[in-house]
Amino acid sequence: MLIAVLAISALALLFGLLLGYSAIHFRVEGDPIVDKINALLPQTQCGQCGHPGCRPYAEAIASEESDINLCPPGGEATMIALADLLGKDPVPLEGLAAEEKPFSLAVIDEQECIGCTLCIQACPVDAILGAAKQMHTVIESECTGCELCLPPCPVECIHMIPVGVDTGSWKWPLPTGKDLHPPEATAAAG
Repeated sequence: MLIAVLAISALALLFGLLLGYSAIHFRVEGDPIVDKINALLPQTQCGQCGHPGCRPYAEAIASEESDINLCPPGGEATMIALADLLGKDPVPLEGLAAEEKPFSLAVIDEQECIGCTLCIQACPVDAILGAAKQMHTVIESECTGCELCLPPCPVECIHMIPVGVDTGSWKWPLPTGKDLHPPEATAAAG
């Protein structure tokens, strides 16, 4: 009886060590296809696709719970890149994603801002800086152009200004300063 208990204990110890070694040696950090899909998305975290951010949308695409044509900021270029990655046929964009809009950044008219902080609460990337009852401003290098700050503003002092880049040439971090404004916008303003 003692020999049987020792034999079973030795086998349990051996299998435990084997499983522990396997868990460490063959460990997988997340789903690699989700990481590849997430890298193609514009990282605006705007929620316009119906998901709370780009990573959850990438997970939904990988598990085939969502279509590849729901990203308005990414537009057609992102949809085609996702189709190529996943070996799927391109799907026409639907709803808001079908509207071709130039990439824009939020700009707050500081003279009209009443400091309500509603835009700060709505911004998914913390690109708006300010305090209660104080003027607010947008950190241009952080703004993703998701337009989520527009609806909550009670005085409509936030405006979207087109940037001279298209979704096919986005580079992160975004350009700053004079590089943000296309030459035709600067000439028209001057």
